[in-house]
Formats: sequence, C-alpha cells, structure tokens
Amino acid sequence: MTPRTKSSLLWGLVGALAFLVLVQGYDLLAGLSVGFVARLAVAVVVGSAAAGLSYRLAPRFRAKGRT
Repeated sequence: MTPRTKSSLLWGLVGALAFLVLVQGYDLLAGLSVGFVARLAVAVVVGSAAAGLSYRLAPRFRAKGRT
C-alpha cells in the first residue's frame, strides 16, 4: 500500500468518525429520530468522499508544500 493510499484511507476514517460524533451530539441535544443503519450509511458516504478527495488532491497539496 502506498503512503498516498494509506493517508487517504485514514482521512476517510477520520471523516466518517467525525460525522458519527456530530450526529451523536445532535441526537443528545435535539433528539434526532434517525436509525442506526441510516447513520452508518451516511457515515460511509462521508468517509468515501473524504478518502476520494484526499487521494485526488494529495499531489496538489504536496506541490504547494502543505503536507
């Protein structure tokens, strides 16, 4: 596994977990009525988007010296 792929997958995991934390906090404060499966499905979409974007934009950030 290349470092770029590993980094992208870790950013995807961070994005998914951050989304789940935000949903849990909102549920505690406002009483969200969304099931576990729906939350997990959206977290997978958010994680995939974060991983894909970080993989796609990694060369651009490296070129600007932001890594």
